[in-house]
Amino acid sequence: MSELHDLTALEQGAAIKAGEVSAAELVEHYLDRIGRLDASLGAFVTVTAESARERARSAAADGPLAGVPTAIKDLNSTAGVRTTYGSELFADFVPDFSDELVLRIEAAGLVSLGKTNTPEFGSPCYTEPAVAPPAVTPWDTSRMAGGSSGGAAAAVAGGLVAVAQGSDGGGSIRIPASCCGLVGLKPTRGRISGSPMYGEVTGLATAGPLARTVRDAAALLDVMAGRAVGDPFWAPAEARPFLDACEREPGRLRVARFAEPVIAETEVDPECLRAWEDASRLLESLGHEVVDIEPPLPRDAVPVFETCWAVLTALSTVNLPGEARDRLRPLTRWLGEWGERISGPEFGLALGELRRVAARTLAALAAYDVVLTPTLAVPPLPVGALRDDEDPAADFEAQKRFTPWTSIWNVTGSPAVSLPLHWTADGLPVGVMLAAAPGAEAALLSLAAQIEAAAPWRERHPACW
Repeated sequence: MSELHDLTALEQGAAIKAGEVSAAELVEHYLDRIGRLDASLGAFVTVTAESARERARSAAADGPLAGVPTAIKDLNSTAGVRTTYGSELFADFVPDFSDELVLRIEAAGLVSLGKTNTPEFGSPCYTEPAVAPPAVTPWDTSRMAGGSSGGAAAAVAGGLVAVAQGSDGGGSIRIPASCCGLVGLKPTRGRISGSPMYGEVTGLATAGPLARTVRDAAALLDVMAGRAVGDPFWAPAEARPFLDACEREPGRLRVARFAEPVIAETEVDPECLRAWEDASRLLESLGHEVVDIEPPLPRDAVPVFETCWAVLTALSTVNLPGEARDRLRPLTRWLGEWGERISGPEFGLALGELRRVAARTLAALAAYDVVLTPTLAVPPLPVGALRDDEDPAADFEAQKRFTPWTSIWNVTGSPAVSLPLHWTADGLPVGVMLAAAPGAEAALLSLAAQIEAAAPWRERHPACW
């Protein structure tokens, strides 16, 4: 390896422990790269160079990622550090507390270099906020990094941090993972605490890791996972660390697959179908049984999801005064107003139906170990291709056509991972997605590690690398 950022996050942690490099050296290396490259990537909203240097000097944790540079998504509150939530309404907001997952990342000794770019309140699947330039994929900086964890993905894929945390309520980790050629894991519902705010009342969203390798993703999941006192629900306990699962053979699995879009009627790009077909053949070559199935989530469940999504947006906007609402992005305002029109009983009925849909979907999939689909319907699109400020409803429909599979697993609460198994002829990354039963992250990571060993992607880098 010729450069420090060529090392994986786990390799960096091991090098720190062995005395081959210091956390301070890694911080300076990455801060230099941020200074040179981030203007073209839009990965960061805020860079915290001085606090990163101080933390690197004083870090005393002993875990496998201790001293490794990372970053925090700008949807997560960080005490004493500007947190915009992707909105110009909070452009100068500095919270006095940190989210539980931030505290866990700090306790594990990782060193945050700042806050990564996200769209307003994390709503759309592209990252084009008013408070920062668009986040773009390092593979083609005219194209989107995806969202809502677009800044985190651009940072990892561009070599600005070793590994990063994101969050996912309808695909917001897996979408940018596909756009940026990364591993993106949405864990099981309740695997990672939402303390102290517990603002996600629908159960759709969770935090999770974005990484260059499966093992790095597993290691960051180990850092973030676990119940906090007061959590209203939590994932069933599993043997940990999850990193150990990457060293185990998964055994022969039954893999269900489908590529028919679920939440929208749309054409699927041939490159995305090619990635899915290639992944199917790879799984068969590894000894797994691959079975074609019909989509397990009925199309009539989509309005139920949308009702819950609109209410989730409304929770961020309902208390804003009129003059503040005028400064919201049109999509945020439209979704928030939609959510405010939904009555309490209507929301309660939708939430109950969402749970029943999830139960029926999981029952239909109980005979299979994992499910394979494309991650996205097309490779990463040009910046602005989805956003439509003049017609937010059209914007919302375009997002559904771009992401017709990801939100299934938010409804069921299942773990799901996007793996970077394909690149187009012109060098754009295309992910494929695997999902498992709720609580089965270890099995999913074991399979993902087996796939990575058979078709490694670590040495593929964008031009800025």
